[in-house]
Amino acid sequence: MPDFADIRADFEFLDEWDDRYKYIIDLGRTLAPYPEEYRDDLHKVRGCASQVWLHIAREGDVFNLAGDSDAHIVKGLVALLIALYSGKTPQEIIAIDADTELAAFDLKDHLTPQRSNGLASMVKRIRAAAAEETAANK
Repeated sequence: MPDFADIRADFEFLDEWDDRYKYIIDLGRTLAPYPEEYRDDLHKVRGCASQVWLHIAREGDVFNLAGDSDAHIVKGLVALLIALYSGKTPQEIIAIDADTELAAFDLKDHLTPQRSNGLASMVKRIRAAAAEETAANK
């Protein structure tokens, strides 16, 4: 999985949105297989039109994320968020402004409202997990 800065640079290099959609789909294909035991209601992200699962695990000081979707583009968006947030401390996750980081991708103008809502729901879920962890350790 490439890191977020590399993904952003690759994405900005592509001029046509057909190529950008293909890139997002290909990004989803780089995800590790999602464990079947996490395909449950606890890991399902609400607010997404397609099926989306996120597993957020604390490993040492950082969170590592795994995710999957039954929709190709959404799976690519999951991969994008994993690149943005995985390997970060809860404090770093809370400090990341997803709107600012994702603005370079111009997704708001090129995703359906349902996909945009799903992306926002995924970000909210990740940030909530980081906030819970931060509050629990105060």
